[in-house]
Amino acid sequence: MIDLNTAGRDLQEEILKLIRTSQDTVVEALQAWTTTLQSVTPSFPKVNLPYADQLPRPEALVNGVYDFAEQLLSAQRKFANDVLQIAAPLTGPDDQS
Repeated sequence: MIDLNTAGRDLQEEILKLIRTSQDTVVEALQAWTTTLQSVTPSFPKVNLPYADQLPRPEALVNGVYDFAEQLLSAQRKFANDVLQIAAPLTGPDDQS
C-alpha cells in the first residue's frame, strides 16, 4: 500500500529542490550578466533625486513583504485548523491515524 503522507512529502521535497536549483541558476546568470555589463558600460554619473535618501532600500521592501506573507500564512493556517477542529464532531470518528 502506498503511504500518501510519505509520497506527498517526497513530491514536495522534489518540487522545492527543483525550485531552489532554478533559483540558483537564475542568480548565477544574473551575476554573470551584471559582471559583463559592468565591464562594457561606461560609468554614469550619480543622479541626486530629491528625497531619494528617505526611500526604503529594496532589501527592506522585499523583507517586509515576505515578513507580512509569513504572518498572513500563519494566520490562515490557524484559521483553517480552527475550522477543522470545530467541524470535527460532524465528520465522525477519527479513523485515520
